[in-house]
Amino acid sequence: MQNPPPVQQSSTGLAPNVAAAISYIWIVGLVLFFIEKDNKFVRFHAMQSVLYGVLWTVVMIVLAVLSAIIAIVGGVASAAAGDPGLIGLFISLISLIIWLIVPLVYLAGLIFGAVKGYQNVKFKFPIIGNLAEKIAGGSSNLN
Repeated sequence: MQNPPPVQQSSTGLAPNVAAAISYIWIVGLVLFFIEKDNKFVRFHAMQSVLYGVLWTVVMIVLAVLSAIIAIVGGVASAAAGDPGLIGLFISLISLIIWLIVPLVYLAGLIFGAVKGYQNVKFKFPIIGNLAEKIAGGSSNLN
């Protein structure tokens, strides 16, 4: 984590910390990335938000496909074993727990990123943070 020097005003007219925070609303981040031309801090947070959203969209699609495959395999295994549905119940409970936890982790990451942006802190998420910095044209200097 790096605390940036005082940042210049955003070209959107918003305070940079406010623009960085609201950029964690996925679509707003995309819009801010394209309309913000001057402030690299805002551009970084906007791009990180977009990449975070894309990453989690892929995770959710993969999870949905895996859940469907596991449900089908579990149903076939349950029918072959003559089981009255205990395997299916177990698979359903595990799937429910996963589908409750994964969106909460996503939401927690969004809130964390927005709070860090509002605090004028350039926090990089693992994996996507460095990529966001490269795409946003940023360096260690955020202005």
